[in-house]
Amino acid sequence: MKDLINKGLAFGLGLAVVSKEQIEKLVDELVKKGEVSAAESKDLMRELLEKGEAEKKEMNARIHEQMEKLLKELNIPTRADLERLEKRIQDLENK
Repeated sequence: MKDLINKGLAFGLGLAVVSKEQIEKLVDELVKKGEVSAAESKDLMRELLEKGEAEKKEMNARIHEQMEKLLKELNIPTRADLERLEKRIQDLENK
C-alpha cells in the first residue's frame, strides 16, 4: 500500500503541496480501511512528511534556478551586481 501511495503522490506536484493535515487524513483513512496498522501509521506519516519537505526544497531550488536563468536571459542585474556597482561608486567618490 505504501508503494501505491508513493507512486500516486509522485505525480504532479506530489507531496510538495500536500499539507500535514491532508497527510494525517489520508493515513487515518488507510488505518480505518485496515490497509495500514496503527503502528505503521506513525512511520508512514513521518515518511510522507519527510518526502514532502524534500520535494519542497527540490522544487524551490528548481524555481530559484529558473528565475536566475530568466533574469540572466533578460539581462536584468542581480542584487550582487547592484551591490558591486554601489561599492565601485563609493570607491570612486572616496578618491
